[in-house]
Amino acid sequence: MLRFNNQWRFDSPGPIEPGVVGDFLDLINRISGQGSRKAVREHFKSAFSAAAGLPYQSSSDASWAASDLERAMDEAAANAPLFINAFYAACEQLQQRAPEMALPDGARINRILTDRGVGYQIDPPNLVATRTHIPIAVPEQAPSLDAQARTLIDTALQASERALAEGKGRQAVQEVLWLLETVSTAFRSEDILDGSIQGRYFNKIIGELKSRGRGGHQDQILRWMMTLHGYLSSPTGGGVRHGVDLRDGLALHINEARLYCNLIRSYITFLIGEHARLSGRTS
Repeated sequence: MLRFNNQWRFDSPGPIEPGVVGDFLDLINRISGQGSRKAVREHFKSAFSAAAGLPYQSSSDASWAASDLERAMDEAAANAPLFINAFYAACEQLQQRAPEMALPDGARINRILTDRGVGYQIDPPNLVATRTHIPIAVPEQAPSLDAQARTLIDTALQASERALAEGKGRQAVQEVLWLLETVSTAFRSEDILDGSIQGRYFNKIIGELKSRGRGGHQDQILRWMMTLHGYLSSPTGGGVRHGVDLRDGLALHINEARLYCNLIRSYITFLIGEHARLSGRTS
């Protein structure tokens, strides 16, 4: 068993990257050629079933064992750390039972993880995250925003995290993009810049905030914010707000969705801080 953040067992930091299931399945098929194909497939099926929280049942023959194994792997793929751990632990157990059997070592497994950009590496006895899987924090207490706004923020962030954990990248980005637009409307308050921000929609509000701002870093940050919002809204860009162009639209992979979510969360944090500053709640 590999050691890793225990919370990943209960809240998935994200699914395994596309292609890894097929790569690991290919390794299992190579392993099974050294003995009883059904027995080897059953062994790995048991490990992946446990990782997916599924009951284990023996298949009737080698052919059914192959299809049942693939189904268990697809289910376990929703949680990348548990998926990797299931394969590694099954190899370790098999090596103990049959020392003469050739099995992929950590370096071979890591090559697949690297080639597929999974964001984890095996460093026995640990599973190490090689990129950030923890979302950028948004302040738990937003001093210049009311309780209703705080509830909206919490609800949207939780929905986004659930969508990421389920591999629903576009839905996850939609939630935080909506939240970014919602938080921006707080600048229409009479307490902010003497109530001069009159725009009703995101681009107008941020554009007015930019024109009345301090320039420098703030100007650049707001420019980036508008660029990201525009790209994600476009049918030929991110396509998460106005639909995806069926001819020129782009697929959104889960690692890209996670990056967008973190970028948007960082902008939400910035806007909350600016709102607090402009309303005199902070220096």
